[in-house]
Amino acid sequence: MRLLLIEDDPMIGRALHAALVASGFAVDWVQDGRAGELALGNGGYDLVLLDLGLPLKDGMLLLRQLRARGDAVPVLVISARDTVGDRVLGLDSGADDYLLKPFELDELIARVRALVRRSAGVAAPVFACAGITLDPALRHATVDGRALALTAHEFSLLEALLRRPGAVISRRRLEDSLYAWGDEVASNTVEVHLHHLRRKLGAERIVNVRGVGYRLAGP
Repeated sequence: MRLLLIEDDPMIGRALHAALVASGFAVDWVQDGRAGELALGNGGYDLVLLDLGLPLKDGMLLLRQLRARGDAVPVLVISARDTVGDRVLGLDSGADDYLLKPFELDELIARVRALVRRSAGVAAPVFACAGITLDPALRHATVDGRALALTAHEFSLLEALLRRPGAVISRRRLEDSLYAWGDEVASNTVEVHLHHLRRKLGAERIVNVRGVGYRLAGP
């Protein structure tokens, strides 16, 4: 999954970026509201972590403009603005959740996972389809009850497919779920990871819809 972190404090930003990457997310980090606006204009994010006290453009204004144009990407506000009025304003302006600084990284990451599940229409914390299960919190996956040994990229690809079982996911969208800005990506990287994933799952479980993308087979 690919996240956008909009946070101007270098110390907080570095800690968040490192923790999220260690949890298996691809993360783009920008440090002012204008840069956040430009990044959001490109789309493709599964979730946005948004500070409010940003230089160049206030985070609350950025949030309102995002919702005004109909962008439904989940937004988790992370802010030191701690009054009840601030929290109500943030939620009423379109935030999906509001977390006060300082916070525990484990709690933030759990909230991120919960928001991503909700946006995918999944209530359970474990994804399941066609004999495959995947637990993002425990970083554990099985096929037909057998534990899978997956690389970080294989796990992310499988999660992207399981979040929308049966739907065809484009190669570009799968690539976006693996890599943040600045990552070096070979032209056939996604296909290579999918090839290895198929060997572990069984080739018939991932269907290549030629010219469109990939989907999981089965109910």
